[in-house]
Amino acid sequence: MTIPFRHSAGFGKRIEYWIIGLMLKEDLDVYVPLVDDDAIDAVVRRADGSFVTVQIKARSKNVIEGDAALFAAIPHELRDNYWFVFYSERLDSIWIMSSEEFIKESVQNKTGKNAGKRSIWFNGKKKDKVTGKSIEYCKKQFEKYQVKDFSRLKNK
Repeated sequence: MTIPFRHSAGFGKRIEYWIIGLMLKEDLDVYVPLVDDDAIDAVVRRADGSFVTVQIKARSKNVIEGDAALFAAIPHELRDNYWFVFYSERLDSIWIMSSEEFIKESVQNKTGKNAGKRSIWFNGKKKDKVTGKSIEYCKKQFEKYQVKDFSRLKNK
């Protein structure tokens, strides 16, 4: 194995642990399953004793320009008490969505090898009027999911 492959292959796992570390810093009671065979990266116990399951998805700063916050080909059916945490390294942004919100906001592939899987594209791309350089930004309709903390997971 080469170092670049190891770097890209390990990026998702490193970000999972980093996000879980941020959750712990906010005093969330977080449990991490040993096996990820049900798309659960973390389990959070809320103050009222209820639990939510969390799937963490991340995009590195090295993805193609314009795709900083594109999360594609995600298999998902509606699940109770299930949340997504999306992170874009290039935009240094986190979005949190419930399973229901993700289904409402994502698109579902109708054909091809990823038929039935869902995709969501949080960012747009435009040219800076002053510099003429391309810049990526969070699309307006997704700003409501952009967060600076994990209170959405703490509270019902």
